[in-house]
Amino acid sequence: MIHLFVNGIAASAGGGLTYLRNVIPHLAERTDVYTSVAVNPALREEFGELPRVSFVSLETSGGAMQRFWREQTRLASLLRSCQAQVLISAGNFALWRSPVPQILLSRNSLYTSGDFYRDLRSRGEYRMWLDTRVRGTLAKLSIHYAERTIAPSKAFADELRRWAGVPVVPIYHGFDRDLFLGDSLPLSEEVERKLGPADGSLRLLFVSHYTYYRNFETLIRALPLLKKLLAPRRLRLTLTCEFHSKDGYRTDVAAALLRQLDVANDVVQLGPVPYRSLSHLYQACDVYVTPAYTETFAHPLVEAMASGLPIVASDLPVHREICGSAALYFPRFSPDELAQRIMEVVSSAEVSARLADEGKRRSQSFSWSKHVGQIVALAGQLIGLGG
Repeated sequence: MIHLFVNGIAASAGGGLTYLRNVIPHLAERTDVYTSVAVNPALREEFGELPRVSFVSLETSGGAMQRFWREQTRLASLLRSCQAQVLISAGNFALWRSPVPQILLSRNSLYTSGDFYRDLRSRGEYRMWLDTRVRGTLAKLSIHYAERTIAPSKAFADELRRWAGVPVVPIYHGFDRDLFLGDSLPLSEEVERKLGPADGSLRLLFVSHYTYYRNFETLIRALPLLKKLLAPRRLRLTLTCEFHSKDGYRTDVAAALLRQLDVANDVVQLGPVPYRSLSHLYQACDVYVTPAYTETFAHPLVEAMASGLPIVASDLPVHREICGSAALYFPRFSPDELAQRIMEVVSSAEVSARLADEGKRRSQSFSWSKHVGQIVALAGQLIGLGG
């Protein structure tokens, strides 16, 4: 039996939480693995008791750099006391003097994105620019300290290899289609109220909390063009965020743009929707759209494909790798092309059905069980190499 130690302290939102929520239960199902896990206390409560899984305490207070330093100074002793054989660092940063072989999960493309750094400068976000540069330096060093670095897509693995100058292993993130579509909770009354009745409007959906790299502004600029092309049919863009500032990202530009373009009433700002209710939200909409200008995997794309939604996505190597022919693509900063691709979908029942059918088929290619199996196999190889 392999004893793994998963350091998931850095996972606090978005893809990091999705990853741990799926991977830890799958590790618990394996009889050849015992797993020690360090996670945020709030997330630990979600798991309850799992076979062959123990949770260990590691203080999570303070900022990112404080947490990083705390992990560097205290994690090694935890690994020794747990007698773990392999460390899985799930938050982009490696333990620099790990007493056991280490697998680093690198899934933050902001450190390598020229578009993101340009975006920050254009917004006057110089503190965030510097912070990202510092973290990027630590992330690049981490790739060299880990015995193996894995990325959630081949496109991002290639990007990391060019950036850091060392090989990176691509292992797709997974997806449990039956669980996503079957084990679900109805949408809350508040969400149903915001969505409103099915009145024949074209309902676009974008599942994301607000961040700059998700490129909301390009999507908003496409709305007046779409309204003109769709008339007299109404347009509704549904978001799983609200435009008020938090988590370091200022939403004032996006909020002002809604007012300037007179499309505020065409945007439904739901705020966060519980994961177990998301399948109902996808099924209530007509087209899934993402204008992100950098990405590493994008779980919502797989969720949208499994839900049978046609997809319009920014033309990124990662998006093409994940969606293939299940999406139409547009240049990432072109609202005009975005509007045109959406019209291609809604103007042709044949195109819409083809994208939906291909998406359902393609979503079955992603499996958390397969992902965990590949991680465990890699851990076994490292133990063999270490011997």
